[in-house]
Amino acid sequence: QVQLVESGGGLVQAGGSLRLSCAASGRTFSMNAMGWFRQAPGKEREFVAARSWSGGSTFYATSVKGRFTISRDNAKNTVYLQMNSLKPEDTAVYYCAAKTGGLRSGLGPADFGSWGQGTQVTVSS
Repeated sequence: QVQLVESGGGLVQAGGSLRLSCAASGRTFSMNAMGWFRQAPGKEREFVAARSWSGGSTFYATSVKGRFTISRDNAKNTVYLQMNSLKPEDTAVYYCAAKTGGLRSGLGPADFGSWGQGTQVTVSS
């Protein structure tokens, strides 16, 4: 089992930036990829970004491409989501997730087996 703990959420004005962190512990050797999802009130959880743990493959949702960057620090077992040029529509609870399979096997919520508790991001207009 992999435990994931997110941090870094908060309130920011439109156009601002935030960096989310996700620290992994437990059976981290089983992780093949990690990703970020978000869920706004009344909406389904949606994919934001993901990257392979060992290599350089990254994927982004169209809505965040060019504004968000996912990165990792293997030594710290930590994944980051740098969010720039934030918009009010980015407001959501952001979740970190890990999967044992490769990214090309699927990027939906059901494809990820381990989840963090979520961190709130609120972007004011």
